[in-house]
Amino acid sequence: MAVRTTAEAVGLIIDVDSGISLTPFIEVANAVVTKHCVDGAFTVAELELVERWLTAHFYSIRDPRTTQERAGSVGESYQSKVDLGFDVSHYGQTAMRLDWSGALSALNEQAKKGGKRTASVTWLGTEDVTTTE
Repeated sequence: MAVRTTAEAVGLIIDVDSGISLTPFIEVANAVVTKHCVDGAFTVAELELVERWLTAHFYSIRDPRTTQERAGSVGESYQSKVDLGFDVSHYGQTAMRLDWSGALSALNEQAKKGGKRTASVTWLGTEDVTTTE
């Protein structure tokens, strides 16, 4: 699998724990970009940027960043929220903005609505049961 981004490039936009390999996150980002964003109008550099930010998104889900929440004297820190899709992190939101084709946004909305929808037809009639004796 020929990936477009590198661990070093991803490390420029998100702090990475030295004990965690970015390889699986790069691979999943590459698969998503290759399946949904490859369009003749994208340059190699544009695809690398989308893949880089998507990698950071997937990594941030594994290793959440922080913000503050307080209830009285008790506090907790998170940077992501419980949600579906690329909206969970600002890295995923940035990847969607970098994908000017709208493919990631469409995939994001599809995931929120429960996945791919298929059409079906159900016949509600009755069988012709006339008999001749």
